[in-house]
Amino acid sequence: MSARSLSGISTSSKSVPASRRAFKALKDYARKLVSLELFTQGLEDWVLENSVGDLSNKGQFFRSPFSIDELCKLDLALEGILFQQLYRMPCSAYASDDSKEDKYFAIEDFLHAIVNGLWRTFWHRSGPLPFFLSCPRHPGSKFYTVEKAVSRGRLEELCGLALVQRTGSDMQVRWDHVMEFALFRSDILSENELRLSPGSICEALFYGVHILITQSLSKFSAVGNDSVFILVFDSKFGGVVKLGGDIGKLEVNSADPYQSVTEWIKCHAEVAVSPVDQVWNKLGNANWRDLGTLQVLLATFHSIVQWMGLPRKSIASLASDHGLRLQKRRMECRLIENENAMISFQQIVHQGEIEELDQSDNPSLKKRASTMKLRQGDVLMLDDQQQGNRSFQIQDSLVGGNYFMYSAVSPDFPAELFTLYVGAHPSRLEPSWEDMSLWYQVQRQTKVLNILKQQGISCQYLPRIVASGRILHPGPCKKQSPGGRCDHLWCGTPILVTSPVGEPLSFTVARDGPFSSEEALRCCRDCLAALRSASIANVQHGDLCPENIIRVIDPKGSGKMFLHVPISWGRAVLEDRDSPAINLQFSSSHALQHGKLCPSSDAESLIYLLFFVCGGPMQQQDSIESALQWRERSWAKRLIQQQLGEISALLKAFADYVDSLCGTPYPVDYDIWLKRLNRAVDGSADRGKMIEVVATKLRLEDVAESSGTSGGGI
Repeated sequence: MSARSLSGISTSSKSVPASRRAFKALKDYARKLVSLELFTQGLEDWVLENSVGDLSNKGQFFRSPFSIDELCKLDLALEGILFQQLYRMPCSAYASDDSKEDKYFAIEDFLHAIVNGLWRTFWHRSGPLPFFLSCPRHPGSKFYTVEKAVSRGRLEELCGLALVQRTGSDMQVRWDHVMEFALFRSDILSENELRLSPGSICEALFYGVHILITQSLSKFSAVGNDSVFILVFDSKFGGVVKLGGDIGKLEVNSADPYQSVTEWIKCHAEVAVSPVDQVWNKLGNANWRDLGTLQVLLATFHSIVQWMGLPRKSIASLASDHGLRLQKRRMECRLIENENAMISFQQIVHQGEIEELDQSDNPSLKKRASTMKLRQGDVLMLDDQQQGNRSFQIQDSLVGGNYFMYSAVSPDFPAELFTLYVGAHPSRLEPSWEDMSLWYQVQRQTKVLNILKQQGISCQYLPRIVASGRILHPGPCKKQSPGGRCDHLWCGTPILVTSPVGEPLSFTVARDGPFSSEEALRCCRDCLAALRSASIANVQHGDLCPENIIRVIDPKGSGKMFLHVPISWGRAVLEDRDSPAINLQFSSSHALQHGKLCPSSDAESLIYLLFFVCGGPMQQQDSIESALQWRERSWAKRLIQQQLGEISALLKAFADYVDSLCGTPYPVDYDIWLKRLNRAVDGSADRGKMIEVVATKLRLEDVAESSGTSGGGI
């Protein structure tokens, strides 16, 4: 007997006799509970009260097992999925009364189409189904296929169909392997109202109780389910009943088993009953996208999850594809209507119109133009010198500090989100912090990412340049040369599009709190892999901080695994004359003291980053002097190592290693630490080696200056 078979019964050696007595008592109880008529007599009044009770009294009315939002999301997830039903339900006015055989074939085919479609869509596209359908005559009876029941003359005795789990090569059907049960009755409606009749609900509960008891008694099933879905059909309509509860609270020694099960259902069980809706149309085919069938689909989905585990693809992820398809359709229609881009300005209040602006040197007009904001749904076109004209549709604005960042999609790749940066107009590059920040984030980051691309450096932990160029503004352009500009306020405004899109670690920590040990190790590994890749081209990031590391869902993972990607490479150091960003909390000591990076500066910034995401107290600094004093005090007292040591001994050792390198001319040995981190994260010492370097080396002076007009393709 499994350890979970009886609630509250110990499996220690001293209590085995008691467990055996309880096991035998429950087994004997199940044998006595055989009369559907007596079961219904004891429960029908209570079911009737809860079926037609006052809607304002929630305690006296059966709730539905599914919300309308869940059904709508499933409907979107199954968009385009084919459920092929071959047998039709003989439900027309011309069908004969003796067509029960055809009806059973139709419902068997209907349920097979459901389980096959769900399994192929959410779990596995190929391979044999891990379950099948079979028909019992009553609780505890043998199971038959519809064909065998017809050949043996027992079709009239069948009560429904069971979805049964396959158990290896053993084809013997057991009640404790029933995943879901479907009742088939001549009529399931209550007085011609669209709700289940009390008799239908009672029969569903009768079989539900037997399934829960047999699963509790099972020596074979490892699934500890405490609920079961019962589907209820006639030749037109369908509904769902869900029964859940702890069988351990059932009084099995009662003299009246029907009274005790009634009390258990009333006091300890949870009963949910769905509305009734049409399942089959007048032609006998299933209404696959309607409410009645969606309820059956969702109940079967949850039943499969209970027994087979979570699917590879979730309902939410497949439902999101509907939005992308809709966006692509809207983009196609919008681009057909207007070949030029439609850009909305923050100040424009006319609906669907582009405001004519005075092409003067009015300073207030320039300032007005500088606050361009893009809204969701706007289509932006840019001129990429390498790829030609590209269009992107804005999805949302991203947290990006003083520069404008958006998530966007391309009609060419509607399922993939990109990060879109909007720079400052070249004529407006004034020595202000906002304009210089825009210049670093767009023009110079374009230069850095192109250097990495042209040197053949590819890594999943580095951002990938998708497109770069200049805005194609609405209306005619009067520029004299391809690289020139006309008088339009937005002519020549640089755009950079990169991949992937994620949320910054500062936002993640503020929302979810400090990282776990596993997440901190993964973050350290991912960032080190990115820094190692960039170091091959003699590039240092120079601005590592929580705002410049994004967390991205790992496309090769289970949906709960994340990648950490350093972004904002505009302040990267390419040569000695370059200056890094100065961040009082996360810059290295050498950068704060000398305005330059040493070989280990990025690694030192990574340590401060890890200290922050692991819950270390980061004090606000008001000057470079106070920031240097905090660093000196924290390293001297080993406060950083102590904090990281509470998370991981490996992170503490890495902090000690970086401490020994701070301010020295010695480079970081990325390979040895990546080996150790890979081994700690996923048990592999070589997984991080995903860098491809082309032998061709380009001199940095051969790369075009930061014009922001050269970009890479996908």
